[in-house]
This record gives sequence, structure tokens and C-alpha cells, in this order.
Amino acid sequence: MNRVKVFLPIVAVLIALGINSGMPDVPEHPVANHHYYAIVLVALGILAAVALTLAFASRNFREKFQGKAPFYSGAILFLALLDILTVKTATLPVLYFPCLDRIFGVLVEDFSFIGKCLLYSLRLQVIGWFGGAVAGIATGVAIGFIPQVRYWVHPLVRILGPIPSTAWIPLVLISFPTVVSASAFLIALAVWFPTTVLTMNGINNIQNSYFEVAATMGASQRYAIFHVGIPAAMPHMFIGLFNGTCASFITLVTAELIGAKYGIGWYINWQKDMMAYAHVYAGLIVMSLVCYFIITLLFKVRDKVLVWQKGVIKW
Repeated sequence: MNRVKVFLPIVAVLIALGINSGMPDVPEHPVANHHYYAIVLVALGILAAVALTLAFASRNFREKFQGKAPFYSGAILFLALLDILTVKTATLPVLYFPCLDRIFGVLVEDFSFIGKCLLYSLRLQVIGWFGGAVAGIATGVAIGFIPQVRYWVHPLVRILGPIPSTAWIPLVLISFPTVVSASAFLIALAVWFPTTVLTMNGINNIQNSYFEVAATMGASQRYAIFHVGIPAAMPHMFIGLFNGTCASFITLVTAELIGAKYGIGWYINWQKDMMAYAHVYAGLIVMSLVCYFIITLLFKVRDKVLVWQKGVIKW
């Protein structure tokens, strides 16, 4: 039964191609310039054939592919379902649900402009994310280890932290000299709060025996903080960074509305105002792929830093 699973992606591709070529298109849907969806299906079919060949050649690859094959097949069949509901039957509203040919066509034909917007967004994302991550870790460590900071800053974190970063837009607009700095600050704020809370929580949950052993061996307070406390709190720090990364992408879309000329969030909102929903979905696909790549990269870094916890939390 398990060996049958490796054939599922190819079967799904054949079904999707059969639906795409065998069912007629309804006249209500605008015609795309090229059959981009069919090209994507053919490419997926080639990849599935290569994977099938490797599955029979390598036992290790086959065991991994068997577990993922049903999901890949489900994703392909989902595209086939969308094909039926849009261009084949117009069950979904034509204006808001364009055909897959047009969505994939935007990714190809508008590639350079989307790439330009993506670079603009990545600039904001990198500046804001690193600023928020450093500030969050520093604030969490200070609250966790310094009683005076805990007394004065912790209440402010509890009161101001839960406020959505986008709620500060009116104040940010008059406080920062440029749109880039204002947008980066909003993203940093979105990353700062979960990183601070999880870092602080990680420090508070460290067993006192760790510090007692360090003190017994003659470690100074500074050494105990940087070589015992912070490493022990790192699992919580990374969870805060993961949460902050997701929040930063939500903030990015809104932050790019305050005067930005480019950016994926700006691109999506601009195309939505133009009622060009094929471009909207293309922008959402790009944003989701970038977010997935960044989270995956964070997990790789986490596995390198926290070797003893590798595989405990998977992505």
C-alpha cells in the first residue's frame, strides 16, 4: 500500500491535465495570453516522474517521499478544483476569482516589477526585523536579570506591548523623518513584543540549580548571565522570533500604505483598488513564499544553535 503512494502525484497531475484540456472554458472568463497553468502542470508532472524514479532507485528517498506524496497530490487536486470552479464552470464570482492561467501569467509577465516591489519590502523587513529582534532580546534579558529594569519596564511591556503596532501609525508619521524609517519601526515593534515576552518567560523558567552550580564553580554574575541564563532561554527566544516574524509580515502590508512607492504590501493593495485580483493573488503567493523561506531559514539557524533540541519543534 505504501508503494502505491509514490504514484499519487503523477495520477493527480494527469487528472488535473485531463480536466484542464478536456473541459471547455466558459465564455465569461477573460482569456489569458498563454496556458500558464498547463505549463505548470507539465512541470509538476516532470518533477513527479523524477521523484518516482528516485523512489525506486533509493529506499531512503522512497520512505521520505511516501509520507509527502499524499499532500503533494492533494495540492495538485486542489488546483484542479480551482480550475473547475473558475474558468470551467464560473461557480465562483469571475471578478474576484480569476483563472489560474491569469494568476500564473502575472507571476511571469509582471516578474520584474514584482521583483522590484519584493526588494523594497525585504529592505523594510530586514531593517525592522533585526531592530525588533535585537531590542526584544535585550529587553527580555534586562527584565529577566535586572530587578530595577523589571520594576520599571515590565509594566510598560504588559500595557503597551499588546497594542497592535499599526495602531501607532498616527504617532509614527509625525515622529520619523522618512516613510522608510517609520515603516521599519512599525515592523520592529511587531517583532519586539513577542520576542521580549518569550525571552523574559524563558529566563524566568530557568532552574535556580543552574545558577547555583555556576556560582559554586566561581562564575561571576556576568558570566552566569551570558553563559548560563541566555543559552538556557534560547528555545523561548526562537519561539518569540518565529511569532514576531509572522506578525511582521502582517504589519508590512499596512506599513507600506503610509506613503510607500513600492513593496509587496503596497502592490497587493494597489492591485486590489484596481480590481486586478489576478495580481492580488500573485502578490499573496510571493509574500507567502518569502515568509515560508524566512521561517525555514530561522529553523535552520535554530537547529544549528540549539543542537540538543534539533527535531523537537519541526517546520
